[in-house]
Amino acid sequence: MSEKLQTLIIEDEELARNLLRSYLKDHADIEVIGECENGFDGVKAINEKKPDLVFLDIQMPKITGFEMIELLDFKPQIIFTTAYDQYALKAFELNAVDYLLKPFSKDRLLAAIEKVQHRIANEEDNTEKLEELSNFRPGEEFIDRVVVKDRHKIHIITVDQIRYVESLDDYVMIYTNDGRHMKQKTMKYFETNLDPKNFIRIHRSYIVHVDHIAEIQQYEKESYIVILKDQNKTKLKVSKTGYKKIKEVLHF
Repeated sequence: MSEKLQTLIIEDEELARNLLRSYLKDHADIEVIGECENGFDGVKAINEKKPDLVFLDIQMPKITGFEMIELLDFKPQIIFTTAYDQYALKAFELNAVDYLLKPFSKDRLLAAIEKVQHRIANEEDNTEKLEELSNFRPGEEFIDRVVVKDRHKIHIITVDQIRYVESLDDYVMIYTNDGRHMKQKTMKYFETNLDPKNFIRIHRSYIVHVDHIAEIQQYEKESYIVILKDQNKTKLKVSKTGYKKIKEVLHF
């Protein structure tokens, strides 16, 4: 790390960017190396510039600050800035560097920077906590979309596009009507964060969107498969526990 903290500002509001810039311009330990107005540009800037510190808004067009974190190849120290206080408790539970509620004073900003300097000096690694933070969807009980990075493309998949999710060890394969997408997440993450009224863990290897189930067939004693509505009539195994869950959700 260079002597000064190489810093990015990622904020969709021009007034907020201007305020941050004015607060930071005379700070002896800060060098602002760029600004971004949206999450996509922010991901690119972080991965290319590898800053020490990022001031990151949460609610932005296209993708949120939380979703941005999930797409990063490089994980800097992050201070969240937002006008919404409902994000704060979760952020602090997960040990974010700091959380600035707009409007914030220059003194409050300086205190946040001191926290960053302390962490870097003590070589604290926040990577796992920031990844946990990316799983959090503020103000919602369940996720409504999944962001997948595929080489040079970023796909935003709404949950109603998902037919089923298949476990692949530390990854999952997400199947939609348009194709399939691999993501480094666990089945437990999707089981917890997808609405159980719409998605059922039918087997240790499968989570299925109930609207895409065409049939449920018994093929052995107490053994079942589901047949999906897709053109290939995809067949998926159902465990005993999974069958009970299907009965509970579909009421039969």
